[in-house]
Amino acid sequence: MKYPVTPDGRYFVHKERLWRCTNPSLGEETRQRLVNQLMTARREVAVAKRASDEASIAAAREKVHAAKVALGERGPTWWNDDTDYNRHLIKNTPYADWWAARDG
Repeated sequence: MKYPVTPDGRYFVHKERLWRCTNPSLGEETRQRLVNQLMTARREVAVAKRASDEASIAAAREKVHAAKVALGERGPTWWNDDTDYNRHLIKNTPYADWWAARDG
């Protein structure tokens, strides 16, 4: 499924909430390596949860976080200013008018 992306390319919108996009300056090989690490870490979280292993859950979640930071989806912004509306409802951001006026 393709989610709408803000005009500046910083966020995609899911359920009227903004989520940071991957840093577009990452090379394709680097991006894919990081996505693979992220997916592996998410599987590790699921396995640890099924085992009710709190230490393993925490370790796997750290790996998820590290991959998301490396992808630019968390941590310092990959754009020039520090404004970050990640996880905000779109109606409460400067993107509200764009969202309301879009087609579809």
